[in-house]
Parts: sequence; C-alpha cells; structure tokens
Amino acid sequence: MSSAPLLLTDLYQLTMLEAYLDQGMSEDAVFEFFVRKLPPGRNFLIAAGLEQTLEFLETLRLSDGESEWLVSCGRFSDAFLAYLSELRFTGTVHAMPEGTIFFADEPILSVTAPIPEAQLIESRIINLLQFQTLIASKAARSVLAAPGKNLVDFGLRRAHGAEAALLAARASFLAGFDGTATVLAGQRFDIPLFGTVAHSFILAHDSESEALENFARSYGESVTLLIDTFDTEAGARKVVDLAPRLAADGISILAVRIDSGDLAAHARKVRAILDEGGLRTTMIFASGSLDEISVRDLLAAGAPIDGFGIGSRLDTSADAPYLDCAYKLTEYASRGRRKQSEGKATLPGRKQVFRRHDADESMLGDYIGLHDDRLPGTPLLECVMRNGRRSSPPETLQTIRGRTADQLARLPPALRDLDTADPYPVTVAPRLAALAARVDKATDQLA
Repeated sequence: MSSAPLLLTDLYQLTMLEAYLDQGMSEDAVFEFFVRKLPPGRNFLIAAGLEQTLEFLETLRLSDGESEWLVSCGRFSDAFLAYLSELRFTGTVHAMPEGTIFFADEPILSVTAPIPEAQLIESRIINLLQFQTLIASKAARSVLAAPGKNLVDFGLRRAHGAEAALLAARASFLAGFDGTATVLAGQRFDIPLFGTVAHSFILAHDSESEALENFARSYGESVTLLIDTFDTEAGARKVVDLAPRLAADGISILAVRIDSGDLAAHARKVRAILDEGGLRTTMIFASGSLDEISVRDLLAAGAPIDGFGIGSRLDTSADAPYLDCAYKLTEYASRGRRKQSEGKATLPGRKQVFRRHDADESMLGDYIGLHDDRLPGTPLLECVMRNGRRSSPPETLQTIRGRTADQLARLPPALRDLDTADPYPVTVAPRLAALAARVDKATDQLA
C-alpha cells in the first residue's frame, strides 16, 4: 500500500515539533506502543500492522503540495517549515514480529529516535497498529472457534473506509482466515479470493434454475451456488436436479451458500437433500451477520456447515471496536520518563518482553523488563529498523500466518476459549520496578 501523507496526523504533533525545535530539544527519545488493558471478552491480542508501519517510516516526507498548504496557513515559522521539508525518519525500531500473541502493558513496538522524529509519527503508528491488531485478534477467535473450517472475510462493504477494508482482509488472513472477497486485497497482498453471486443475479433471471445454471456454466469447473433467494430447501433441490447436466460438461458443484434464516436448521435440511441427491461432497457455506460466537454456537449445535463468510462484525470488530492503546515517551536524553496520571500510569525506560514456556512449549508467563535485562524466557522484541532503514526484507504473509498458527497452538487451553479466562501472568521485573520507583522519587522532588 502507498504510504500516507505526512499531514495525516494530529495538529499537536506539529505544534510540539516546532516547540521542541525552538528549545533546541533534539536528543534521542524512546516511545513505546502498548495496550493498557484487553477489551472485554478478549484473553489475548495478536500483533499486526508492523509492515505498514515500517513502510510509513521509510517513506516519511513532506510533499510539495503539503508544504505549499502549510505556507498558506501562516501558522508556522519559516524555519520550522524548512526543517519539516527536509525531515526523514532516522531512528531505530524494535518490535514483536507480526503474528505474536501479547497482553496488556507489553510494548509491541519501541522507537528510538531524535524526539521530533519520534513524536511526529505517533498518530499514524497508533492508527496502523491499533486497527490491524484489533482485527487480527478478533479473526483469531473465529479460527479457534471453527478449526478446520473454511473462513472468508466478507467485510468490504461495511468496513469503515477503503484502507480499513484492505487492512482487515490482510489482518484476518494472517490470523488464519483462508481468504477474502475483496479483490484488491488479492492483488495487493496475494490473498486467495472467494465469491459467488448476489441475490440480484438470481432475481435478474426469469427462474432460479436458469440463474443457477447460467452462473455455473459461466463460472466453470468448480462452482458455489447461492440457494436462499426464495426457498432454501427448494433451491437445494434445484441444485440436485442441475448437477447431472453440469457434470456431463465437466462442471462440479463445490458448495452451496446459505445467507439467511435459521442457518443450523437450513443446513441440516440442505445436507439431507444434497446427500440423497448424490452430492455428498458438495459443501455448505454459510454467511449473514456472523461472528465467532455465532459460528461457535452453530457448530456446537451440530450444524453441518463447512465454511463461513464473516464480514460486518469482523471488519468493524463490532463487540470491541477499539483498543485502549497508547504510544508514550518512556525515555528522553538517556533518562527514564514515566507518566503518573491516574489510571494511565506508564513504565519508564526502553523495555523487552520475555516469554516463558513449559515443557510442552505452552506459554507459561511473561516478564516485562528493561531492554538489557537477562531474564528467563525468550525475548520477543526484535530490531526491525536501524537508521531509518529496515533490518531485513518484509516477511511474507504466509510466514506471518504460520507464526500466528504456532502462537495460537502455544496458548494455554483456557485462553483459547471464547469466554473470559483468568488473566495470563505478566510480571514487571525487579530492575524495571526499581527504575519506576527512582523516576517517581525524582519527579516528587521536582513537583
């Protein structure tokens, strides 16, 4: 995806930058992105959006059009505008690889750069990391609820804008979905595409049977047919009647799609009709305002459904539409900094997260420590950018998808459930706790 304009930011980022420059404040700062608390019903989150974040940082610059507009505003000094026109990101970034499971208060991205650079990027970084993390984390719940089932992102038309639709398709695929209906996501990210027809196609014909046959012959070798425009069971019978004529021409009916009504009841009746008509390998695909909870309940009720199209509730993360997340200063000029606001206190210093596993490689607990700590477990934050350039080529989505699957397999069983479980143990390490105490003491002396 193309990078965003530099002015896709909050005004206070620019006003702070000008003030930093007026005061000669340009020493290195550390900012970290983290989630303060998990949304209700969530037992874990999945880090996503790093690729777009690194692309944004590598291409950060003020365009000629943006520069002309800032001049016309008359809000900023000539010296500041000259500085901004030459600004490039030169910092270092450490991050959890995409697909890594994480928990509240754990930084998933750490930026070290001169404070004007590290400050300016705040708004877009939160925008990118928050959204894909939100969608990947919700998509993973459907993956856990429907193991072995075909899951497809159907959310383009109700996503909150074009970028959201594309990034939701990416995030759901890396979380374990099998594909998307969004064609541009297939082109941009090489995600498998799935689709049938709309009810309008059926209605445009003089008969349902004619519509089903015309589409099958146009589509070709292996087709999915929409059967619930009028009467779902009658549609299934028409598919049975049509199948021999199509088979004679080498066209197989891969699946039928149901999009309305009591999906479990219809699926049972349709399964019986298909089986009786010799279409035992034809699958049933369901859609229609689904999410992980309804998918779980359908399968728990024994509904013979082989795949699900999940759209509106996924791409908007309907039950938890935002993360309580932040990108906060934790160090400036080599000194730890710590926000002490009620309910929003932060931990100072550049940090590392260490994950412990048991003998079966199941996740056991995490430590949040300082970046140079040597604590039990595997460090999760890796250097992904140095001097404003990536440390390695972009990962493929298939690589990230594999990491996510591995991470989900390592979750303790209680955390894999869709119901709220006891929190995963995350411990602040002693040196970090001691630093926080020293920062507090120094702050109290200054107050």
